[in-house]
Amino acid sequence: EVQLVESGGGLVQPGGSLRLSCATSGFTFTNYVMKWHRQTPGAEREFVASIEPFTTATNYADSVNGRFTISRRNAENTVYLQMNALKAEDTAVYYCVARNRYTRSEYWGQGTQVTVSS
Repeated sequence: EVQLVESGGGLVQPGGSLRLSCATSGFTFTNYVMKWHRQTPGAEREFVASIEPFTTATNYADSVNGRFTISRRNAENTVYLQMNALKAEDTAVYYCVARNRYTRSEYWGQGTQVTVSS
């Protein structure tokens, strides 16, 4: 059974930091590009960041570049999203996504809520 379990969300003040984690199981982690997406009510899900399995090359949405850092530990089948200098507009449900390098099929986690508010 494929599982992607996000954790680390919560309430944080503007300018603060959070670190999201996504523990995965049930698939070959190194066959997958790992991504984070987010969604606010009434809006479509948007891409946040991605990381390749071996080169660990990363890609970021312009809105988070320089503030967020994605990383992965292949030995632990886990991906992280370090979020710094958080803004109110970062408030969203954050989803961990695994995209197969060959078929481009995807698995999605259930999401974790991040709220940035004073």
